[in-house]
Order: sequence, then structure tokens, then C-alpha cells
Amino acid sequence: MTPKERLRKKIFSGGRISPGEADSLFSWDLIELGEAADMRRRLVHPVNTVGFILDRIINFTNICEAACDFCAFHSGAALKPYELPLPEIFSKIEELRARGGTQVMLQGGLHPRHTLATYTGMVREIKKRFPSIRLHSFSPSELDHIAKKSSLSLDRVIAELKDAGLDSVPGAADMLVDRIRAKVSRKKIRTKQWIEIMRALHRHGMKSSATMTYGMGETQKERVAHLAVVRKVQDETGIFRAFIPWSFSPKRTRLESMAPATGIDYLKIVAVSRIFLDNIRYIQAGWLTEGLKLAQIALAMGANDMGGVLTEEKVVEAAGGGTKAGMREFIDLIKNAGKIPVLRDSDYKVLDSRPARRLK
Repeated sequence: MTPKERLRKKIFSGGRISPGEADSLFSWDLIELGEAADMRRRLVHPVNTVGFILDRIINFTNICEAACDFCAFHSGAALKPYELPLPEIFSKIEELRARGGTQVMLQGGLHPRHTLATYTGMVREIKKRFPSIRLHSFSPSELDHIAKKSSLSLDRVIAELKDAGLDSVPGAADMLVDRIRAKVSRKKIRTKQWIEIMRALHRHGMKSSATMTYGMGETQKERVAHLAVVRKVQDETGIFRAFIPWSFSPKRTRLESMAPATGIDYLKIVAVSRIFLDNIRYIQAGWLTEGLKLAQIALAMGANDMGGVLTEEKVVEAAGGGTKAGMREFIDLIKNAGKIPVLRDSDYKVLDSRPARRLK
């Protein structure tokens, strides 16, 4: 039996693969890899459903002292600095609620003047007016920044944000390889700090997600190393509801000369992620950055969630990217992929198994 045959047998029997074996999967034929990934999807998600959520990203400021090379949204790039007043944030949430939306993602940056009181005040006021809206907001780097600006421990920051009404935190991970982080996001946390923040969130009973932004000059082995960090943290904490890979958009950033990743790159990463991350049930298809057609193909290669029908998104848009889609497009896309669309909540629980009834 060849090494590839042994690996195939391990995959189809549900065995855990090593980082080295994951690295070798990138050389597999795309269709063969997709079939293996879809089989692994069925082991953890045997039903043929694909979920999505009605949510809204509110980028409440673009003032950020991190000034990452891969970001076109911060005020040091081509955009003017701004901060949304609370009434405007409330108005955006009210629009979401009127459409039946259930989740808000507040995203800002490493603001030089914001302290813990800024964030807890914002969260508390939102929850006072919209108690049923789930706040899946901020990021590990923001939590670290808040702790430093407020001269408080990370645990104190998380406890106070949770008490104010924060429900969960997106695990914005960029690339969990310090060689890359030192090159493109010098002022943000390193991998060890990201892991510690995930552990701290777990201590406080909060859930997160894990992402991977690839195409910033990392090697294939470094992509696998990122996945290995995610799997290890999940083994330890069980904190991640989902894993979301997406490609870096170089347009309008300081890395604009870099060639963008290809669709084949994306599909292979989705498939390898599904096989390697055997402890994470949901892999999202990155329609916002990759486009609807590629996301649809990803549903046959291990992905089983479409993420959010976003009412608003500014960061990807600032880099000249971003796909527009509504509930109708999601439902049609999922059905045409041979799957069953379901509307879910922040905990991935099904709210409506027949979401087409909501269309007007």
C-alpha cells in the first residue's frame, strides 16, 4: 500500500491526520480531495443542511493604530477617519431587527483613545435597547488592546464585557505564524497571545470562531501550521463554533504588488481544513471574499455553512472586494448545490428549516 493509499484509508475511516499528511493533501487531485473532504463533513454533520444567519457588521470606527499592511480600511490608508455615534449604531441595528436579523458584529480597531469603559458603555447601551440581539463582536487583538489601554488584566476585561452584554468574540486570527505576523501586522498580538486570549474566553464560558487569512506570503507548511494551532486550541477548550478561511485581498493595501490567491487555492484550503480540523463541526464557505460561485463549490468540498447575509460590510469593500447577496441568493445557491438551506442563530441552532417562507 502506497503512502497515499494509507492516508486515504485513514481519512475515510475517520482517523486524525498529522500536519505532514495535511501538507501532502495539497498535491491531491482537486476532485479526489473534495470527495474525501465531503465524506469527512458527513462524519461530523451527517445531515444535508447548510445554515446561514441574518446579521450585520457595524464598523464603528476605522481609527486604528495597528495600521496593518494587509488592511485597506484603517484611517492611515486611503480612507478618512471616522467614528460612528451611538444613535447611528442604534439605527443600523434597528434596520437589522426590522428584517428579522439576530446578530451584530461590532468591529473597530486598535483605537488610541478607547478604553474598557468605551466598549462596555457601547455594549450596555445596545443591549438595553436590543436585548434579543446577539453581540458577536470585537476581536482578540482588540481585547488585548483594551486591557493595555485600561491597565487591566485580560480576565477583567473579558468579565466586564460579558457582564455588559457581550455574547461571543470572533476569533480573528489572520495567519497564526509569527514570521508572517511580524511582516504584515507588526503592532498586533502574536500567536502565543492569541492562544492565551482564546483560553481566557473559555475560562469565562464564551464561544468564538477561528479564521485564516491566507495569501500574504506564507508557505504551504505555514498554512498547515496555522491549522495545527487551531486544532490544538479546540482540543483544549472546545471554544470554536466554526472555522472560516478566506483569501487576502491585496488591492489598495501596502501589499498590493502581491498576486492574489486563486480559486483552486481556496477550495483546497477548505477541503484540507475539513479533513484536518476533525474537532470543528462547521466550516464556512467564504462567499464575501471568494464570490458566490466559488462558495457554492466549497459546499461540495467540506463546507457546511454560508455565514451571514450581511446587511453591511466595510473592510473587504475598502480593498475593492466584497460580494453582495441577500437571503434569496443564499437560498437559491444552497438549493442549487443540492443542499437544504436553514436559517440559524449565533449558536448554529436552526431557527427556520424553511427560510424561503420569509421572502417577500
